[in-house]
Amino acid sequence: MQYRTFGRRTGLRVSELALGTGNFGTRWGHGAEPAEAKRMFDRYAEAGGNFIDSADIYQFGEAETLVGEFIAADRDHFVVATKYSMGATPEAGISRTGNGRRNMLLAVEDSLRRLKTDRIDLLWVHAADGLTPTEEIVRGLDDLVRAGKIVHAGLSNFPAWRVARADAMAELRGWAPLVGIQVEYSLAERGAERELLPMAEALGLGATLWSPLGGGLLTGKYRKGEEGGRLAALGKLVRTEQSERVTAVVDAVLAVAEEARSTPTHVAIAWLRARAAASATALVPILGPRSAAQLEATLGALTLQLQADQLARLEAASAFEAGAPYDQIASSLAGTRGGHADIVAPRVPVA
Repeated sequence: MQYRTFGRRTGLRVSELALGTGNFGTRWGHGAEPAEAKRMFDRYAEAGGNFIDSADIYQFGEAETLVGEFIAADRDHFVVATKYSMGATPEAGISRTGNGRRNMLLAVEDSLRRLKTDRIDLLWVHAADGLTPTEEIVRGLDDLVRAGKIVHAGLSNFPAWRVARADAMAELRGWAPLVGIQVEYSLAERGAERELLPMAEALGLGATLWSPLGGGLLTGKYRKGEEGGRLAALGKLVRTEQSERVTAVVDAVLAVAEEARSTPTHVAIAWLRARAAASATALVPILGPRSAAQLEATLGALTLQLQADQLARLEAASAFEAGAPYDQIASSLAGTRGGHADIVAPRVPVA
């Protein structure tokens, strides 16, 4: 496995694939028993992975507890990321949920205890709560960095304008900078290309990409009528063939997999790796296996290099409407051939 510096604002070196731990445990009624979670962790580490992604809500705290046990023998080797906002127990109420500074402090202390560590390498604000001012969030994160509770911080599932505002605020006030974003991104869902990923490149933020297989959609298993999995167990955080575009995407992935004598899983991850290689900042897919066999099937993508024409076909099948003003900008640029270079922005704006 290769390694990248996580964005242009840190010296934090992470593996090109992160290990998501949403299935570490069974308190959701769906996941992996501790022994199976340990097998996944060990295989990921054996493959060279060092970037662990967790959250206090994952399996209602059990995932963090298991991660804490697994990293104990070699804590400093691993980059441990976790999230707060949604609460670590089913009964978490208004005092133990949300982005507010009070919950932030309580959640971090609880995560540190479960993880059995003295610091969190990367703390994500899990999702915008629609209430807490940006100033409170960014200042709270700065306090945690200064106290040594966390090393870096980032925003997960926030709109681009809020990330950009928080970033500027931290810079102007001398607070700890944001270092990354976490977003859903795959061939099935490319909406992050509108603003979030261009913003990350422009600002030098790293990006971790959740649901790289579209909740299992891109593996083709739902088309085969396979039972079980996240769709049946949780009924959320998945994508289904509800549009002609998505059907075309699955068709293209299956066709390329057959042509490459590979698997749909490998093709979907290989497309993301190609995107990451072309990006000016780190793009790190988060694998979310429920078994060691699933993880093994995913790691095989590290050996697959898609051809240019295969990438082009996947791009064409998954193309989406960017909407205003991006469609208008693209249309203007398509009709411009010299003489109007001033309207063409550099791919990565100069800071």
